[in-house]
Amino acid sequence: MKTSFEFFEITEREDGVAILYLNRPEKRNSMNWSFWRDLPDAVEEINNNSKIRSFVVAGKGKSFSTGLDLESFVQEFGSVVHGQFGDDRRKFYELILRMQKGINAVYDSPKPSVAAVQKHCIGGGLDLISACDIRYATYDSSISLREAKVAIVADMGSINRLPSIIGQGHTRELAYTGKDIDGEEAYRIGLVSKLFKTQEELMEAAIGTAAEIAANPRIVVQGTKEVMNYSEGKPLSSGLNYVAVWNSSFLDSKDFREAMNSFRDRKRPEYNKG
Repeated sequence: MKTSFEFFEITEREDGVAILYLNRPEKRNSMNWSFWRDLPDAVEEINNNSKIRSFVVAGKGKSFSTGLDLESFVQEFGSVVHGQFGDDRRKFYELILRMQKGINAVYDSPKPSVAAVQKHCIGGGLDLISACDIRYATYDSSISLREAKVAIVADMGSINRLPSIIGQGHTRELAYTGKDIDGEEAYRIGLVSKLFKTQEELMEAAIGTAAEIAANPRIVVQGTKEVMNYSEGKPLSSGLNYVAVWNSSFLDSKDFREAMNSFRDRKRPEYNKG
């Protein structure tokens, strides 16, 4: 990868997988302004690289992320947060929308993402993984929708995305209490789909799943994600109609023809060649 980011490191592998590292380990990847500023550009770089077909979101160091660096945020934007008049409140509103762009970029990326969570995943960390397609964690994870404990209504996506992942009841319990849950509880409620004893095992599995995704036809994987994202919260009939439109438009791809020819010739298909 060409671009250098203050908060992130992007590692590109030869199997079509990239790893988007949160790279502020000395602060347990707490999210200062460089996180919010650069995340949209980091995801765009992944999106624009045709060699990358899926990516892992991971944290360097002991923790995935302890969430918003509240002290640095107040120091930098305190005058906006405490703005007295409507003009100032408007600036704060626009700041929140700007901060939401990075998390939204992960969710909206045509390339599927796998979150790899070790130890702390708090506040903004949970916002980030809730925007990923797949979530893995270590048993010793400590996950929290912490905002209520610091007098904030969570505004980066957790309370909006989690109900479709873990249901309204679990989401409301986490949001109202701000409590921590461990890896086993996160697995029980469906927040994460696999658990691992060590960070090394976690990363190996996350990369392995991302590589499996990357090996499948690019147009099909991206189409599947688009259809699933579109269908969230809509009637079944809307989702079925949308996937019918998608397949009638794009099913006859180079990879589909490769699959048909390989089936005929009794060989393994080779996708993503064109």
